[in-house]
Amino acid sequence: GNISKRFSASGFPFARYSGACPLWSVHAAFLTPGFIRTQLSEMPDGSRWFSLARTVRKAGGGHHVRQSRFAIELGCEARRANEIVYADGTDLAAKAAIPVGVSCRMCERMDCRQRAFPPMHHRIAIDENVRGLSFYYSPGKDR
Repeated sequence: GNISKRFSASGFPFARYSGACPLWSVHAAFLTPGFIRTQLSEMPDGSRWFSLARTVRKAGGGHHVRQSRFAIELGCEARRANEIVYADGTDLAAKAAIPVGVSCRMCERMDCRQRAFPPMHHRIAIDENVRGLSFYYSPGKDR
């Protein structure tokens, strides 16, 4: 989807020119419209974030006009998440945070099964004799 607005009071590195990491919960919010989805994420630099995402509807221009649906994601550093009621019941110290990135081109995670584009800072060897999830997925090669 398109990112319409990016606001960061905490210095979160949003993708400026391309789509965001497909592992962010905001993309899955469309699977459960109107429900709040929470996620504990870890960036390649080790920073951890807590986020919540849900869909919202925008009224159309008339009875037969289809309503638009958008997804919104709000987040904070994981160390501050205990101040948010939506983090209740989430193990914020869990080692099993979702490994996310900014975008495929900026991400350092070479073993991401969702990678759709080659990383800017790494070379990828493509073997035309091997068929995998995508040309850019390198299983077992992290960083």
